Amino acid sequence: MIRIPVLTEKDMTPEQLRVYQKISGGVRKHPPVGPLVAAMHHPELAEVWSKMGEVLRFNSSLPERLREFTILISARFWDSPVEWFLHEPLARKAGLSHESIESLRNCNGKFAPADEQLVYDYATLLLGRHAVDDALYERARAHFGTTVLIELTALIGYYCMVSLTLNAHNFEVPQGTPNPLPPKP
Repeated sequence: MIRIPVLTEKDMTPEQLRVYQKISGGVRKHPPVGPLVAAMHHPELAEVWSKMGEVLRFNSSLPERLREFTILISARFWDSPVEWFLHEPLARKAGLSHESIESLRNCNGKFAPADEQLVYDYATLLLGRHAVDDALYERARAHFGTTVLIELTALIGYYCMVSLTLNAHNFEVPQGTPNPLPPKP
């Protein structure tokens, strides 16, 4: 059960309502969900959080397939079933293969597309060791370019924040939906 009260429009302060309406009418085209539900308790945070998410998800130079792949990497690293549940269909729609999704879900770590393997290696090294060695960094920069690599790094960090927020406040997948993430091997 979610640990924090979910605000409804009638419960919101004028500032919360302003931000809620801004998010609802923005690029997402729906009311706040997931971590933005939690952030609505602090409207200034919700507003900047939403804007950063818009930049990273909807205005990025990183191809959509790799953005969604990166989001699933962060969700899997933090074992965030809600984040996985929300983004697996988006990843499929963006062209991420069934094989890549299942490899990631099952912590296999082997991906046929070279760009996916590069993103996976970069993200998991950064998440696991808190840094990326020079050789991998240069390989990623040579492949993606500096701007995209900066976006990729920010996307990893952003979705760590999202996953941790969902986990901390005990957001759950819809009732009757099994946890999409098996225990890690």
